[in-house]
Amino acid sequence: MSDNPLLDTVLEMTAASVDRVDFSDEALMLVRLAALVAVDAPTASYLVNLGAGAQTALTLEDARSVLIAVAPIVGAPRVVSAAGRITEALGLALAIALDDLQAEADQA
Repeated sequence: MSDNPLLDTVLEMTAASVDRVDFSDEALMLVRLAALVAVDAPTASYLVNLGAGAQTALTLEDARSVLIAVAPIVGAPRVVSAAGRITEALGLALAIALDDLQAEADQA
């Protein structure tokens, strides 16, 4: 248990969910992405889930296909919001990766 019970709870809920579904890793990430769009999730939620999705064979085309598939159900404003937040999350992920590379280079 860490000093952050909220984070611990979210991680435990996520782990329980992953353990109880019979999907491939890719299918699970596509479903989770669709749910994030449906609830108009914040950028941080996309960042966390895209990080997990990076461990699968999913592509940006897969993410775009999810946005197209859910657009008639959730509406254009939610899809546009999600596209922007996904773009922000990818930018943050890139910035974090570049910072990590710079820190490694500085230590070398």
